[in-house]
Amino acid sequence: MKKIVLFLLLICKVSLGQKLKIDTKTTFQTIHSFGASDCWSMQMVGENYPIEKRQKIADLLFSKQLDKAGNPKGIGLSMWRFNIGAGSTEQGIESKITNEWRRAECFLENGKYNWNKQRGQQWFLEAAKRNGVDFTLGFLNSAPVSMTKNGLAIGSGKLGEWNFDKTKIDVFTDFMTEVSAKLKFDYISPFNEPQWDWGPKSKSGFGSQEGTPINNDDLAWAVRKLDSKMNERKLSTKVVISEAAQIDYLYKSKSNRSDVGQDNQIESFFSESSKNYVGNLNSVEKLICGHSYFTTSPSNELINKRQDLSEKIQQQKLNYWQSEYCVLGDNAGEIEGGGQDLDMKTALYVAKVIHADLTYANASAWHWWLSVSANDYKDGLIYVSNNGVKGENDSNKFDGEIYDSKLLWAFGNFSRFVRPKMQRIKIETDNKDLMVSAYKSSKQLVVVIINPAQNQRIELPIFTKNQVIDSYTTSKDKNLAHSQIKGTNIEIPAEAVVTLVMGMK
Repeated sequence: MKKIVLFLLLICKVSLGQKLKIDTKTTFQTIHSFGASDCWSMQMVGENYPIEKRQKIADLLFSKQLDKAGNPKGIGLSMWRFNIGAGSTEQGIESKITNEWRRAECFLENGKYNWNKQRGQQWFLEAAKRNGVDFTLGFLNSAPVSMTKNGLAIGSGKLGEWNFDKTKIDVFTDFMTEVSAKLKFDYISPFNEPQWDWGPKSKSGFGSQEGTPINNDDLAWAVRKLDSKMNERKLSTKVVISEAAQIDYLYKSKSNRSDVGQDNQIESFFSESSKNYVGNLNSVEKLICGHSYFTTSPSNELINKRQDLSEKIQQQKLNYWQSEYCVLGDNAGEIEGGGQDLDMKTALYVAKVIHADLTYANASAWHWWLSVSANDYKDGLIYVSNNGVKGENDSNKFDGEIYDSKLLWAFGNFSRFVRPKMQRIKIETDNKDLMVSAYKSSKQLVVVIINPAQNQRIELPIFTKNQVIDSYTTSKDKNLAHSQIKGTNIEIPAEAVVTLVMGMK
């Protein structure tokens, strides 16, 4: 008899589900954007691929439309990041960058602007704008080669040594303001991952891509010069810094970059007592940007580092953007960066990282690295390959098949529904298998649920009379698949990311 009663109780618990506790009055950060960048493939895809394939990629990344069944056609990115090139493409092999895909054209050559440069990237920038992407950002890996110390877009290989001729700072700030004005960027990011050396990777003297290190003193000096030029031009474009290579460098004062003055960047740039304080400059957005690389495994490190970051951010009353991430390294054995994966393993891992950045670090923006990749690597939302040939090579330069990934759609569980100006709100569950977060606008409540385990049941509170919930599921056989649920008892499939959208009272 006891066994029968216990069995019935278990059935009752499973059928009713575990309640989600949602507190709409307890709010956290205001969401800014979800985005991705046009490196490195868009210069090839945007210029060479057939128009119907370019349009397919644009729809997958930017579209907010639904098909007849109510399924999203794309993931509705709200930020598009444009790589402003330094001119290594024009140098060819003399750029000391072996891979043609990792070079970039420059709008400024021989003292004159040529707005026909970077045509492939401009095609996707215009596609983003046509589709109503909320924000655009231009970022630089290096100053134009005509302004660098070594005449190249790669650094010397010495930590902290900015590859830039300081006598050309006025020309450099002119360049950034001119490009921002012409392409109408909402934001510009002048320096990317300043902590890496970006120098030659072998005795041959060749580097892997455009890039330069810079220390905090030089970065603050350059930003002040840029602010002055932007004020002179009366540009509305805002400057964002510092795109730290790892989030540790934002809040740690004793790191492996302390000797070269490249860490503790939150305090360095936004503490009023700091010699490098730039938080009072008109053009500088009061936020700090960092990249989640090499801090996502194991789970205790994923959480602890973001809690430490959040504490420092709150002290300075800043916003935080996680502005670049893809899967790199071995991640404590949890997942390898190498090897293309179109399935749910990578999608679930990255969804966990997004969840942690939003809920522990209180990130107001979350941006992926390569929107489109040709590589046999976990770095793309969308992949291209020609007859199964992978890699940044001539086979994929002019045409290729388009492959969407489960990661694309799982990212869409956030980007398509958690829109700019929504606020993250308090949500709790006793179910330790689930990761849940919730967001509200004046009219909608959005709940994102990540379930890396077996089927789960949850119960939602009632927010409106005759409540109807729109559910969007990404799983091994679904891509943001839409269904409508009446009532409050919901099943969450195994190994899935589910977004629930409902009206507010």
